Amino acid sequence: MKGEAMNTDIVVCGAPVASMPAEDTRDVDTLRAALARENLERRRAECLAKIQTDVVKLAVDTLVREPDIDGFFRAMLKTLAEEGESHKVTLWLIDDERKSCDVWMAHIDGEVFTLNSPEWKTTEFPRQTFGRHLFSYEPGWRETVEYATDDERMPASVRDFVRQQGLSVTLVAPLLVSDKNLGWLTLCTREINDCGEGQWWRIALIEAIARQAALALHHSRLVEQNRVEERRKAILEERNRLARDIHDNLAQGFAAILMQLQGAQREACTLPPTVARSIETAVDLARTHLTEARRSVGTLRPNVSSGEDVSRAIKRLAELGQRTTTVPIDVQLDELPRFGDGVEREIIGIAQEALTNAMRHARARRIRVHASGVRGVGFRLSVSDDGRGIAGDTRGSGFGMTSMRERAERIGASLTFVTAPRSGTEVVLAWEPPSFTIPRAAVDGRQ
Repeated sequence: MKGEAMNTDIVVCGAPVASMPAEDTRDVDTLRAALARENLERRRAECLAKIQTDVVKLAVDTLVREPDIDGFFRAMLKTLAEEGESHKVTLWLIDDERKSCDVWMAHIDGEVFTLNSPEWKTTEFPRQTFGRHLFSYEPGWRETVEYATDDERMPASVRDFVRQQGLSVTLVAPLLVSDKNLGWLTLCTREINDCGEGQWWRIALIEAIARQAALALHHSRLVEQNRVEERRKAILEERNRLARDIHDNLAQGFAAILMQLQGAQREACTLPPTVARSIETAVDLARTHLTEARRSVGTLRPNVSSGEDVSRAIKRLAELGQRTTTVPIDVQLDELPRFGDGVEREIIGIAQEALTNAMRHARARRIRVHASGVRGVGFRLSVSDDGRGIAGDTRGSGFGMTSMRERAERIGASLTFVTAPRSGTEVVLAWEPPSFTIPRAAVDGRQ
């Protein structure tokens, strides 16, 4: 009928709503869209809840089956790669000491690789560049970041690699425990068939797995710290026992020997000069080794110091060594700062061992000892000779060189042996107090 509006039947959710005039169809379209969005949000919420529940169950089951953290992450990366329909899943861990991050494990095309795997040595992926980007890109410390193929946020070399590999999307999720970030999980896909729904389910999956991975990693590190602490207590107890034995037996024995030698020395006026000199040398040796025994007690028991600084100790060692050898020992000592009792004990121990080796084994014509400061806060020691050198690999040498390396490692110093047959040997110790530059992300509380 003319003048009457056209009636239209609208079906919502499979049931006719009413017969409405045409001018009201827009309201119905709005309602239909709202109902569709609500239905989509409900389905997504159900999906997210199921993802989180399934991942928690998977993590617990995996920890029971694979208590070793390496096996746990192998299983979790495999699950993320398969369920996320991805080409590559990678675990990046932060190195707190170096203030950087690097790959620890990766799942690529069905295979798991670690940083030491030969495949990493031949891969063209710019690992270090991407690692620096992860560590310096501030938004990625607190939330998941989605990168497209030509995303300008990524370094150029990484974008080139992504393009060459035909990768479409890269997701990066931080491993967060409370306010601390332990590293990142990354997921790369080659083809996207999302039917217009986007990456929300992959993001939900990687975030859920990242949470469980962070908790497992944090727990593993706590367990390891407890092991280290228990080991440290056991070592400290053993050190105290050794210190007591050295003090009660070795040091007291040297003290008794010294007293006897000094008594003989007082009666040595009628002895030949060579015998008197030998007794004098024996007295000095007994006194020195008594000092070293007491120093060993101080080394074994922390915060015990003999009060002797590095310069005086090296000079004393050289003077005593000169009495037991005819090889000239040249000593050059610069003005040195104090480095702390623990560091100084290790430095003096290395100097004594290097000097003893040169005197006993080098067959040298001259020995040189040079100690100097490094930029006013560090230390450099050189003990060199012009003797026969060390044949073969220095790492296979005896206990003395091993002891020097261990002492250097304990204080974070570098120890170098420069030698060649018939060309002499130089032992170089270099130490500087530990220091590093805190990255901007860490300053801003991203760590």
